[in-house]
Amino acid sequence: MLEMIINPKSGERSPWKMFFIGLVYASLSLLLVHWFFASDPVLSKYSGMIVVTFCVMFSLPFMYYMIKQEEEEDEHVEGLFSVWKIHKDAIYAFMWLFLGFLIAFSFWHAILGDSNLFNAQIQTYCMINSPGNIEDCVAKYSFEKTIAGAATRGARFFSILENNVYVMIFTLIFSLIFGAGAIFILAWNASVISAAVGVFTKYELSSIPLGIARYMIHGFPEIAAYFITALAGGIFGVGVLRNGVKNIKFIRVIENVVILLFIAILILLVAAAIEVYFTPIFFR
Repeated sequence: MLEMIINPKSGERSPWKMFFIGLVYASLSLLLVHWFFASDPVLSKYSGMIVVTFCVMFSLPFMYYMIKQEEEEDEHVEGLFSVWKIHKDAIYAFMWLFLGFLIAFSFWHAILGDSNLFNAQIQTYCMINSPGNIEDCVAKYSFEKTIAGAATRGARFFSILENNVYVMIFTLIFSLIFGAGAIFILAWNASVISAAVGVFTKYELSSIPLGIARYMIHGFPEIAAYFITALAGGIFGVGVLRNGVKNIKFIRVIENVVILLFIAILILLVAAAIEVYFTPIFFR
């Protein structure tokens, strides 16, 4: 029903509209889970994953349409600047969608005050930030520095880069298996960051913009890299089905996919540098 009311083509023509679509989809996901699963003794334990699942279900028509459209355009261009020119609108649309997810998740999580809504996400946050004391971290929702004092900036840089490349590879695999399936990785990341924003701001609405800024200074480049990776994987998969592996158009698609992945890796390098050397200047 929603995919019929909101036309997926509008996302490509006006990328900024995806922000409001992201707000609607993320809000509906959280509210539906809160209304229908919060009192269920079994399903409430999996609320965090159900929220992401709903968000993915809502977003699939847009993701599928975008990837299919981008692959068709990709067959007719080559070269770094040409590839970026034809795909930038789709990447902008995905980024607006992600921002809508992030703001809606952060806002409603603080408003509803339901600790189960992001239970899996809080556990993931604690696993990253307090690996030696996950249970206490989950119980207290405490905010701790992500890297122990003994770690050097160089070690932290390579640790973050390694983790980001791992997520990038996982996103690529998801998008190769099911082109639109990478939206799961992206919705999950939006929910985890929103959980971190809640912990950082102690669920105070007035502090949410500061919390979003804290994580998105380096988070936006990271997410952009994941979207580019998802786009590359989806384009590759659709290209194989449309042209086979012997068609000259498929060779062009391969070249453009490699360019997109190269761009994604460069962005991840920049994002890791920002997180290690720039963000701590403003947020201690």
